[in-house]
Amino acid sequence: MKTSKFLMSTVIAATLFCAGCKPNDAAIQAAIQAKETAGVTVAVAKGNVTLTGIVEDEAIKAKAEEIAKAEKGVKTVTNNLIIKPTDLPVIIADDAVLIKNVADATKDFPTVKAEVKDGVILLTGEIKKASLITLMQHLSILKPKKIDNKLTVK
Repeated sequence: MKTSKFLMSTVIAATLFCAGCKPNDAAIQAAIQAKETAGVTVAVAKGNVTLTGIVEDEAIKAKAEEIAKAEKGVKTVTNNLIIKPTDLPVIIADDAVLIKNVADATKDFPTVKAEVKDGVILLTGEIKKASLITLMQHLSILKPKKIDNKLTVK
């Protein structure tokens, strides 16, 4: 009887000791943040780490996840980091090219009149609702500065 009480006490003590050794969420968060790069926000809940923010490239995103996974006490890592988009130049079609292509795009819509000036397409006339989406898709592909839609939808 004394032996079983002793063993039970030892098991309880060992369990409490081991539970106390496990790092808490704040400690995990602090350890990961100390190793992470700028722009990465770390949140920890019950050992589950979530990374958020904007980083320069895929390599930094992967490295951040690797750092988080390597930390003691981490159960899972959710990598919600976003790669910073590159600023691509906007290409606007030349008026002469645009006039020709707009004429081709609108030839199947006889009730639509289109004018081009300074990269802007002005649409007037009438169009059926079902055809409007198709026309707008064809015109958008031509890369105008803007499509000024003054059409009457039937």
